[in-house]
Amino acid sequence: MSSETPGSRPSRAEIVADLRRRLARMEGLADDGDGYLPFGLPALDEHLPQGGLVFGAVHEIAAASDADLPAAFGFLLALLARMPGRAPLLLILASRKLARCGAPHGHGLAGLGLDPSRLILVETANETEALWATEEAVRARGPAAVAAALGGRLDLKASQRLLHAARDARLPLLLLRAGGESVVTATTRWRIGASRGARDRFGMLSGWRWHVALERCRNGCPREWNVEFDHATHRFGLAAPMAGAPLARSGAA
Repeated sequence: MSSETPGSRPSRAEIVADLRRRLARMEGLADDGDGYLPFGLPALDEHLPQGGLVFGAVHEIAAASDADLPAAFGFLLALLARMPGRAPLLLILASRKLARCGAPHGHGLAGLGLDPSRLILVETANETEALWATEEAVRARGPAAVAAALGGRLDLKASQRLLHAARDARLPLLLLRAGGESVVTATTRWRIGASRGARDRFGMLSGWRWHVALERCRNGCPREWNVEFDHATHRFGLAAPMAGAPLARSGAA
């Protein structure tokens, strides 16, 4: 007979949490409480195995279509703004598709909760330079997080180098994919589509809204939500009472 008493046995929640920590360690990911970037939205955070975007990993953000690229860019910046602390944030831009989105500017960044003085913007002449700059920025270990907008093909060797760099530095690497194939080493893959924004009583835009589809989540499953962003509080929220419906099988990665 076991010497354990009923009161000493771990609960189901404790067992699941322990398994998630073990899986994270097996994959070389952070498993401590400071190694995650939460959305601050329980519907999303509770669905992610680590309670947020794990550090030491690559997270891919892709637009649902070319027309949704500005929305995906805004989503990335709003997420980047949630990084705690005062360490700089690096944003590397190369894709010509982003040119029609306009250049980041102080007023727009502040509206998404991102302090312009904290952001270091790196613009490169081509995708090759952007890929090199992204890897070097992560390995420098100076920034709190690195985000890059990369278009074109990202082969397995290049994506593995980015993943190893992020793991070594224990930093989150956010990749905005402006065209091209998906990043095979991404721990999470998000597909972002624009939705009609929230308006105040004067008809002015009071918050962005996105259709957010989690197409891939290691140790998780695909889901989707309608998410809004409050420009006053700089917080994510659910834009509709019905959220979290599973993706169709054909849309799951």
